[in-house]
Amino acid sequence: MTDFLAMQPTWTRKPKETVVTETRAEIITEPGTDLWQRTYYGFRNDNAPVLQARTSENYFSFIVKTQFESKHRFDQCGVALYLDSENWFKASIEYENEEYQRLGSVVTNHGYSDWATTDIPADIKEMWYRLSRRESDYCIECGTDGINFKQMRIFHLWEGAGEITFGIYACSPEASSFKAVFTDMALTECKWEAHK
Repeated sequence: MTDFLAMQPTWTRKPKETVVTETRAEIITEPGTDLWQRTYYGFRNDNAPVLQARTSENYFSFIVKTQFESKHRFDQCGVALYLDSENWFKASIEYENEEYQRLGSVVTNHGYSDWATTDIPADIKEMWYRLSRRESDYCIECGTDGINFKQMRIFHLWEGAGEITFGIYACSPEASSFKAVFTDMALTECKWEAHK
């Protein structure tokens, strides 16, 4: 097991307010920040902060616990694999209203984003994620205890072979701001088993 923060991750667009220690990272989101490319809405937004480590390891899993105080539509906090503005992945909980929020993920290949979601209660303010890599294929899972994970999706990144960058992100696409806290960040052997 490798401590993610010991890998000396670096910022893609460092936020104005952040604290990173040996055991945790905090982001205070800035209004109007997001990651999205073209599909459906037509607009593009590429200004969310992402704290990422770099690796050429083809088989691994990245685990992180997220805690968040989101309270405004589209506020989001989760994991990201950001290669460049046209090729990336993110998984998070996006706040919608006082009744529900959306647990989901976005895969962006060659400048076009998709969005896969499921509705969950709005009072959930903590989630674990496990992102696993098998060469240029990936699996994202989530859970509530850091031990038991359920699959959210399997996906392919066309530019996701070789060296990649991956880590955490938080943003507020509309006129809001909140605190996102990331702990228990670690790399392990790949927990996504080969298909038999």
